[in-house]
Amino acid sequence: MKKRIAVIGSGFSGLSAAAYASKDGHEVHLFEKNVDAGGRARHFKTENGYTFDMGPSWYWMPDIIDSFFNDFGKNSSDFYTLVPLDPQFEMVFSDGVMNIPHNYQEMKDLFEITEAGAGNKLDEFMEDAQYKYEVGMKDFVNKPCHSWFEFVSPKIAKSAFKLDLLTNFQKFVRKYFKHPKLIMLMEFPVIFLGAAPKDIPALYSLMNYGGYKLGTWYPMGGFSKIIDAMKEVADQHGTKFYFDANVEKINVENNKALSLTVNNEEIEFDAIIASSDYHHTETKLLQEEFRNYDEKYWEKRVFAPSCLIYYLGFNEKIDNLKHHTLFFENDLDLHTEEIYKDKKWPTKPLFYVCCPSKTDPSVAPENCENVFLLMPVAPGIEDSEEIREKYFLEMISRLEKHTATDHLLSKIDYKRSYCIKDFQEDYNAYKGNAYGLANTLSQTAVLKPSLKNKKVKNLYYTGQLTVPGPGVPPSIISGKIAAHEATKN
Repeated sequence: MKKRIAVIGSGFSGLSAAAYASKDGHEVHLFEKNVDAGGRARHFKTENGYTFDMGPSWYWMPDIIDSFFNDFGKNSSDFYTLVPLDPQFEMVFSDGVMNIPHNYQEMKDLFEITEAGAGNKLDEFMEDAQYKYEVGMKDFVNKPCHSWFEFVSPKIAKSAFKLDLLTNFQKFVRKYFKHPKLIMLMEFPVIFLGAAPKDIPALYSLMNYGGYKLGTWYPMGGFSKIIDAMKEVADQHGTKFYFDANVEKINVENNKALSLTVNNEEIEFDAIIASSDYHHTETKLLQEEFRNYDEKYWEKRVFAPSCLIYYLGFNEKIDNLKHHTLFFENDLDLHTEEIYKDKKWPTKPLFYVCCPSKTDPSVAPENCENVFLLMPVAPGIEDSEEIREKYFLEMISRLEKHTATDHLLSKIDYKRSYCIKDFQEDYNAYKGNAYGLANTLSQTAVLKPSLKNKKVKNLYYTGQLTVPGPGVPPSIISGKIAAHEATKN
């Protein structure tokens, strides 16, 4: 039966849900509170010629992203050009720099030079991680997670032990590597899963495979090209888009969502998929008696970090800077402890620099540089311009030292900061989180917030606060699962 379906929000999960529901023949209407599509993956252009991606900048797991387009008879290459980054990224340590090559054999050589025997250990690690990737990203994460019985299949049961759900990631990495630089390199990808490596299941070594082994890529024109492509796919299948359209209420009668109130207008629907922030959807759009979770539940959840971001335009080229650079001169454990346990601004922060103009001249004026600084911080802490500026100056100082460039401040011709308050204002993000709910063992699969409202029979949730979790590929998968759930009855 053809349904009239509303999707709230146009991030990766919302666009994915809209595209799949439209493809199945339903009438889909997508409402976005901002003036353009993308959610955290929006972009903006400045008057002086810079184009900034506002959020995601690491293109990993290209096969998972491509599988979205394959489902619609397309390839990502029909919409944008992917280029491999070589080096994939560089890591700045207190005593030098490590460049991570695109070529896997060269990566093995780097490991071997750093620690005797680590080259072969990398093979063993990646063989195990590939298995987790193929089972985890192809089978495990595609479940709606209403019940543990969904995982009672011969394949998943057989794989359960090898998926290492009960081993923590920190311990798992140390089975293979001893050198602190290699340990930090292998632990880095899980930081944005929302917890310290000691609290993340070893299952997520699959990220090392999906990143390091499959390579780090860049879509020419910027990450917003993926958003544009997904919107075009949804558009081609009939999705109707409404921007600057603020959803104010989900109207429920007799445990069924009948309509949305959008910009003071009530619009009727047969089903609703909320790609908006889960906590916001429940506490601001629903009456209390229809919520899955109360405030105490959310207070007990472990959230992924927020972040302090600076979008910077420099009026000349910066030598000795790669597309991706990780500043890891300080202790990873200390920074993660201050994010997840102490919940305070870091005393000795790590941070990340993205300079896409090294690969893509279209994102900056000629002979200029487009630079994005990002420092993970605890969600819900105090956020002021004074605090932002303090850390900005520290990051610039470390960038100057690394690139052997003086007076970077005088070369800035565009500057914009973005932090906790902005995540709250633009995305209604709970405590200003940037990356959703942490993928700890106690928040995995069925233990995540439910994809389905348990009291309103035609209301579904999608995105990084529900299954399968944070990140671009998981969010795309989340939208697909939610669309299937909303349209199958």
